[in-house]
Amino acid sequence: MTTKQEEATFDKKEYMQMELLRFTTAGSVDDGKSTMIGRLLYDSKSIFEDQFENIKETSERRGEEHVNLALLTDGLRAEREQGITIDVAYRYFHTPKRKFIIADTPGHIQYTRNMVTGASTANLAIILVDARNGVVEQTHRHTFIATLLGIPHIVVCVNKMDLVDYKQEAFETIQSQMADFASKLNVQDLRYIPISALKGDNIVHRSENMDWYDGPTLMYLLETVHIASDHNFIDCRFPVQYVIRPHNNKYHDYRGYAGRVGGGVYKVGDEVMVLPSGFSSVIESIDTFDGPVKEAFPPMSVSLRLKDDIDISRGDMIVRENNMPEISQDIDLMICWLSEKPLQLHGKYRIMHTTKQARCLVKEVLYKLNINSLHRIEDNKTIGLNEIARISIRTTEPIFYDAYTRNRITGSLILIDEATNNTVAAGMIL
Repeated sequence: MTTKQEEATFDKKEYMQMELLRFTTAGSVDDGKSTMIGRLLYDSKSIFEDQFENIKETSERRGEEHVNLALLTDGLRAEREQGITIDVAYRYFHTPKRKFIIADTPGHIQYTRNMVTGASTANLAIILVDARNGVVEQTHRHTFIATLLGIPHIVVCVNKMDLVDYKQEAFETIQSQMADFASKLNVQDLRYIPISALKGDNIVHRSENMDWYDGPTLMYLLETVHIASDHNFIDCRFPVQYVIRPHNNKYHDYRGYAGRVGGGVYKVGDEVMVLPSGFSSVIESIDTFDGPVKEAFPPMSVSLRLKDDIDISRGDMIVRENNMPEISQDIDLMICWLSEKPLQLHGKYRIMHTTKQARCLVKEVLYKLNINSLHRIEDNKTIGLNEIARISIRTTEPIFYDAYTRNRITGSLILIDEATNNTVAAGMIL
């Protein structure tokens, strides 16, 4: 635990330069997900003393034998009446090695859309499995969604090992079951850790009860997993978000194109091309909030200045002439449907792709996916809330994109209902 005075003395500059890991958690209702997060925060001294005293008093008042660390995250969620959607709870903390953002997502099938929202930007997913119950349908569902969303690193935490007497056989059985299922998926990095969230085994400190396990603790893995190469540093993609024209005496002739680097490395002096116009120019300077830099790469937010005056606006993309994205109006997508109103075949929707807006027509529903069995459903193409399907759309103007498996930024989009302005689907371009 830390005091607020100790937290205030933390070097802010050092903090800003630390690497950020976003991870999401998923598991069935009683798998101990909230307890695991609470234990992670408590044992890593990432909570204040007054927070701990508060949950200690609450636990005693409820007659619980142990301090209920699950209250650290449960307390973030406002109580909902039955029938109202449960949202994603975020928690932020840091250690001397890294900054972390936890997206604690609901595990029920009716909250699939919430898991998609929380996991869409994650570097790593923690899938909890109860050591007593083994791999269940929820485990398959969460693992599939994690791979569908292109999360590079998946950690299977076999929890409640204390309730199976810390037996190695129980852990290895689940490990074997998961390996069989994962072989059907495109999993880049899959790891397994036996833990007890309640007792703290292998969360931050190594377990003395499982000397047969010689792998890392969960915290050590979170602090050391390599995420620098998770971004695409090969294909240069810079969606223009805003054109900066200060119109003052100091920056009278300044014209910069602001946005977040979606892929590749941009350097001063590089030749670039602007889409959709096709005009070429050279990068004259790269500006940031802290001053000019010589190069920019994901996920930096910068302003590019070009040597030539070219008509560029929001939604355009600055790329390399010899490394172009796909350019098309006909696009195949895997979507997770987020609306209670079913998808309308031949319906018209608005799309948001990077910084570009356009309209589209749903040409065809190719199939729905049973995310428990991974089987395709081709005889029933009605797409309802939380269902995942492959569809084909045609846009009113060309889109500059990459496959989602190649670039999660240029390979993703959302569909918006024009009548209500609600986001109705999250899409991954195939």
